Amino acid sequence: MKFCSHCGSDAVTFAIPAGDDRPRHLCGGCGAIHYINPRIIVGVLPYLGDRVLLCKRAIEPRLGLWTLPAGFMENGETSEEGALRESWEEARANIRVDDLYTIYDIPHINQVYLMYRGELTDTNFGPGPESLEVELFHEDEIPWQEIAFPIMSETLELYFMDRQAGHFPLHRGVIQRKL
Repeated sequence: MKFCSHCGSDAVTFAIPAGDDRPRHLCGGCGAIHYINPRIIVGVLPYLGDRVLLCKRAIEPRLGLWTLPAGFMENGETSEEGALRESWEEARANIRVDDLYTIYDIPHINQVYLMYRGELTDTNFGPGPESLEVELFHEDEIPWQEIAFPIMSETLELYFMDRQAGHFPLHRGVIQRKL
């Protein structure tokens, strides 16, 4: 950070504020403390019968790889509203949300993922502007080596395991950086 977003001063330093325990961007002009917090990613694992809906990414990162519809939560929306919005933007999918399904922390990239499980209400889906293709897959058809993000692979693996057991508990986890 080079300039304060509150006053425009260029007197921004990176130091530990009084009473805090970690460095923050501090404005020497107006005294503002700028907190930079993790980003929340929301999405849905859309299913229809024994198939799941995946989107082939039309944007970076991971252009051309498959993912579940998900993206950054916006201000002024609930996590469920954001997940449904992302499903519409990426897959033009109409979904009835069941439950929050997975919560994953990814500390090395400052993200928290909230993935819902939801049933497609119809088959009128197709690629939105961020997708090249949108397709329903049976478990044995999923292009596992072409899944864009580890969180999506883990969520899919849990889903098929839980589907076989007939029970969909809330899953929580941490995805660490691979060394």
